[in-house]
Amino acid sequence: MTSELSLDRHPSAAGLSTPYGKVGAEQPDVMEHKPLILIVDDEVELARSVAYSFEQEGFVTRHADSGKGAVEAALQSPVPDLILLDLMLPDLNGTEVCRELRRHASTRSVPIVFLTARDNEIDRVVAFELGADDYVAKPFSVRELTLRVRALLRRAKATKSVPLSGEHNFERLRVDPEAHQAWVDGTEVSLTALEFRLLHTLLNRRGRVQTRSQLLEDVWGVHADVTTRTVDTHVKRLREKLGEAGAYVETIRGVGYRFRSKNGGER
Repeated sequence: MTSELSLDRHPSAAGLSTPYGKVGAEQPDVMEHKPLILIVDDEVELARSVAYSFEQEGFVTRHADSGKGAVEAALQSPVPDLILLDLMLPDLNGTEVCRELRRHASTRSVPIVFLTARDNEIDRVVAFELGADDYVAKPFSVRELTLRVRALLRRAKATKSVPLSGEHNFERLRVDPEAHQAWVDGTEVSLTALEFRLLHTLLNRRGRVQTRSQLLEDVWGVHADVTTRTVDTHVKRLREKLGEAGAYVETIRGVGYRFRSKNGGER
């Protein structure tokens, strides 16, 4: 690695810069719109390389090399627009960091992408169950990673641009979009960020059939390694968590899913 990629030359990769450039430096107003990416990885050379690549693409980066450091870096103002999180960290496991960040209101909806050398189905399922938005196995293409990050940021921006309509009440189900919480018969249901987006999307479009492709685009974002089978798996898990209220999500054979359009009827 050349000296041009050293942490001293790239303070943002070492957590020494503001999201708008070096401290004290005059920056044009357009810099304020650069997305801030938090890179959490104890492999310093890898983190440095990823930070440099993202900065070349117009992003601003912040770096943490431990689980506790990741939580602190994620909660400091301004909050990152997206977090790249290594699964294996020296103090806390990446899954624990993800779980902790999903507990805080300020980071509950921040997209999280796991970066890990462990690439098997169980790890992927656990990652998505905890609320991760994507899962990238090492070694990876930085170009592909950048494209995935841009897709996630576009989806996050589109989600924020949709006006929240307050709480939704449907028979035994109550959903609060602002708090990212859901209740069945007054008891809160523990949903991951991904499951909540899936529920809110279906409920918000109740009565209208949503194809698996539509859900992949609107809830997941389109990724090369995400298939329509993923939708079925998450719908099944969502139904299980909702209990009897899971019957509100109807399967339209050969097409996709639909949230029941009217109150009443068979459960």
